[in-house]
Amino acid sequence: MIRITRERRIINIGRFMVLIGLLSGLMYMRIDHIYRSGVALIGLFIPDIFQRKLNPPEKLKPFLSPLYNDRIIAILAVFIAIHVSLVNVPFTTIDLFHKEWTDADMISHFLGGLTVWVMVAHVLKELSGKYSITSKQVVVYSFLILFMLSVGWEIAEKLSESEISFIHETFGNKFRDLVMNTLGALSGLWLVKTKKYPFELN
Repeated sequence: MIRITRERRIINIGRFMVLIGLLSGLMYMRIDHIYRSGVALIGLFIPDIFQRKLNPPEKLKPFLSPLYNDRIIAILAVFIAIHVSLVNVPFTTIDLFHKEWTDADMISHFLGGLTVWVMVAHVLKELSGKYSITSKQVVVYSFLILFMLSVGWEIAEKLSESEISFIHETFGNKFRDLVMNTLGALSGLWLVKTKKYPFELN
């Protein structure tokens, strides 16, 4: 009998929630949400393909390492499932993220910051053996990379506002997004340091 781990159950629940999002998009023909949920659902199955079918070259292993860690993928699944459900509340046309409750993006930015930081920190941890990176440097570099990615995302989002009529965010909102990303990352650091989850940082 194959034992299903807690992480596998979380991943499967995340996939199910995204599938519900896809069905909701199809019910109301929300093309944006069909695309979003479809891509998210495919994305949540990609780690399985890597784990079962692919053995990457040694040089690529550190960079792909998060895909082989079910604990990290479980965190990713929670983030994606909640984000998809906020953008389109299942079986309704309610868009909390962009219309009905725009402050809902704080939840996504918090979870996104947590997820991205955990992935980046894990890659740096895997590289530390080859390049003599200390655990302190892993933490510092991972936060710097997160900050650069966050700023890049906000700039890209601002530039795309002209293409989406119902989205307009102030610079105050952009700053809040960066704060929530950082708080999420700090939560990830707390998990790693105190719970050794989703990995141990020596």
